[in-house]
Amino acid sequence: MSQMSNGLEELQDAFKQLRLSEVSLELPVLMREAEQQSWTYYELLNHLLKYELTKRDEKNKARRLKWAKFPYQKTLDDYDLSEQNSLTERQMRQLKEMNWLEQQYNLILLGPPGVGKTHLAVGVGLEAIEQGYQVMFLPMGELTTILKTSDYLRRSQIALNRIKKSDLVIIDDLMYMAMDPSEANQFFQLVDYLYERSSIILTSNKSPDQWGELLGDEGVATAILDRLLHRVELIQMNDESYRMKHRQRVFD
Repeated sequence: MSQMSNGLEELQDAFKQLRLSEVSLELPVLMREAEQQSWTYYELLNHLLKYELTKRDEKNKARRLKWAKFPYQKTLDDYDLSEQNSLTERQMRQLKEMNWLEQQYNLILLGPPGVGKTHLAVGVGLEAIEQGYQVMFLPMGELTTILKTSDYLRRSQIALNRIKKSDLVIIDDLMYMAMDPSEANQFFQLVDYLYERSSIILTSNKSPDQWGELLGDEGVATAILDRLLHRVELIQMNDESYRMKHRQRVFD
């Protein structure tokens, strides 16, 4: 019995050295099940590898969820399409498919408070995490603070690096207040960095033709809008429409 125990421990150590730590921990249970179920060598190997991969996926997903910093977790399945006319079921499926994210398209969710902009943004972010993407959610006020302090606060530097490494950046309540020229320039630098590297989801109760006056500097405002609105889908969530020329869209 002790020899069998020693042999199992040696196998566990070997799995650890191969960085198969999840299998190493679960090996005694898996070996007992293999004996009880009379698994073939192929079935045993298949179970070992699937267990390791499944546990790694679970841990990676948990890490991505923690990184994302969502204010709450409401999925797209929780979103009631019948309550508004801004999205069809087909368009919702297109959002879930994430082809737009692969192509670095942006989404802008417009409308007054209480129409579900943040819920929709969080739902899309959760779906992206399910599909293996890195996501970060930030209220605009928090993003402004991070940009202002990233030169001298380590936590802001870490947050900014995570933003830049994300496949999807969600900025909630954009333009809730006017920016000074320095803030607008820092925001432009971030948008310029993310341009064609990542997708951005913006929620706002002000339409893009109002952003210019809130950004202060007309040149910076134009540059920001050029990058944000190049490839974008605008979802107007109060049954009004905002039309722009020369933009490429997510929905067909």
